[in-house]
Amino acid sequence: MSDEKTPKGQLVIQILAMPADTNANGDIFGGWLVSHMDMGAAIAARRRAKSRVVTVAIDEMAFLKPVYVGDTVCCYADIVKVGHTSLKIKIEVWSMGLQTTDQKQVAQGYFTFVAIDEERKPHLVDR
Repeated sequence: MSDEKTPKGQLVIQILAMPADTNANGDIFGGWLVSHMDMGAAIAARRRAKSRVVTVAIDEMAFLKPVYVGDTVCCYADIVKVGHTSLKIKIEVWSMGLQTTDQKQVAQGYFTFVAIDEERKPHLVDR
């Protein structure tokens, strides 16, 4: 990899950025990226909680570099904190163009989830 840094966490989503996902400037729309970050964080949170989870906060969201049509977008999840009913997940997004195998980090954020039961009430993550 050309970047000094490498992805931290578990690969939870890998997807191809398509033309329909662009903003008015022709780059990939930030909202599209955030939705995949939320989905990836939810995968990690529900796997850890072994139950449904709901997003309650997005903290420290940063778009570092643009994502282009045709890039492979990879979301890596790292659980950074587990509370009684909540989990905080750091998501790093890395992309790779068609002509290279080098990845570059394009975004990161922290997503907080609450574990819920069948009645949609919070419950302990570790039960």
